[in-house]
Amino acid sequence: MNDWPEGWTGDDRGPRYGRGSTGAEPEGARVMRQVRRGGPAAPQGQGGPGGRPPAAPPYGVPQQPSYVDGGQGQSYADDGRGYDSGYNTGQVYGRPAGGGHGGPGAGPDRSPRPAPNWGRRIKWTAITLVTVVVVTSVATYFWADSKLRREVDLSKVIDRPGSGEGTNYLIVGSDSREGMSSEEKKQLHTGSAEGKRTDSMMILHVGDNGDTLISLPRDSDVEIPSYKGNESGKLYPATGRHTKLNAAYAEDGPTLLVRTVEYNTGLHIDHYVEIGFAGFANIVDAVGGVEMTIDKPFKDKWSGADFKAGKQKLNGEQALAFVRTRHAFAASDLQRTKNQQKFLSALAHEVATPSTVLNPFKLYPTMGAGLDSLIVDKDMSLWDLASMFWAMKGVSGGDGTSMNMPISGSTGGNLVWDKAKVKTLVDELKNDQKVTVTGN
Repeated sequence: MNDWPEGWTGDDRGPRYGRGSTGAEPEGARVMRQVRRGGPAAPQGQGGPGGRPPAAPPYGVPQQPSYVDGGQGQSYADDGRGYDSGYNTGQVYGRPAGGGHGGPGAGPDRSPRPAPNWGRRIKWTAITLVTVVVVTSVATYFWADSKLRREVDLSKVIDRPGSGEGTNYLIVGSDSREGMSSEEKKQLHTGSAEGKRTDSMMILHVGDNGDTLISLPRDSDVEIPSYKGNESGKLYPATGRHTKLNAAYAEDGPTLLVRTVEYNTGLHIDHYVEIGFAGFANIVDAVGGVEMTIDKPFKDKWSGADFKAGKQKLNGEQALAFVRTRHAFAASDLQRTKNQQKFLSALAHEVATPSTVLNPFKLYPTMGAGLDSLIVDKDMSLWDLASMFWAMKGVSGGDGTSMNMPISGSTGGNLVWDKAKVKTLVDELKNDQKVTVTGN
């Protein structure tokens, strides 16, 4: 069998290898398929000029080679099975054309990618989120704790009554102008008096049988007991002197105020919290205002109040005017304490809402404004402070009781407490019982 195209002579073949040849067969030919020009031989006379084999360029394009059996001379392209070595398609491993597991035209065979381990991904995502939350919470706690102004030392208070069940907070709003500019004093209608006096006082009892918020009118008639000077440490004996409750603070500050409240009520005060004018307004503005429903319209040129009846949102300036107004009411001090209770409960409710707690752009400014302006006792923790706000939120939501200290009359312009009702009230608070006493 002549494997050479017709029209080629023996002399043109050059050295011959394979069966019947006299030339030495190269080593590669024994193990590799030989390459020959694919396709049928060109008809006689249809090759290049002179009947020679098909011309090389530029007379014709050479055909692509195909493999034949290296030892037998059999062409796999011509055996009728349509086998293609893959040489023309770039597949050099001898797979069928268009082969592979992907079907015709598929690329080289690749191992399948393993399925993602979703359980492992979810686990590590959860661990990462928990770690971020824990680290952020711890950092926030220490940041907030460092901003608390623990300036009141209740250990200086002498002859204190025994502690009862639950926790009692004395919450004080002072008329301090600390840190306020002249423009701010004018805008907030605070005046420019030096020093500071108590503008509002409340006792908040936090217990298992409902929380109770009790306002102490600033004009309450009280007896100043013996006390130790806050700065001097000197002991001042009792003289039976009666005065208004807010005068105790003006005389010797927070420790004398606590001593006076404890002496006249018999109730142990566990924590002290004070906030000034500027701090109060800043907290309200930081939380985005507080929504209130005002029953009757009123004006007061002294506080700057000018309110219409109905639901409305108060900013810091308006809120301060609302809680300070007293000249617009007949029972000036008692109505003001009711307004203060109402607003502080609404403020606590706004601070404790998810829209504030879960929004860092709202939470941190609110915490910063509040913590910078609050003055507390040395034993106050952030947990105690959070408990106080949560209890005030509960009172506003109907889970507790808010009331004024029971009043029986007045003397010399001072409001006299109803001693029998006050005793019953204090006993119920000490034993953490449901409050049955009502106030004015």
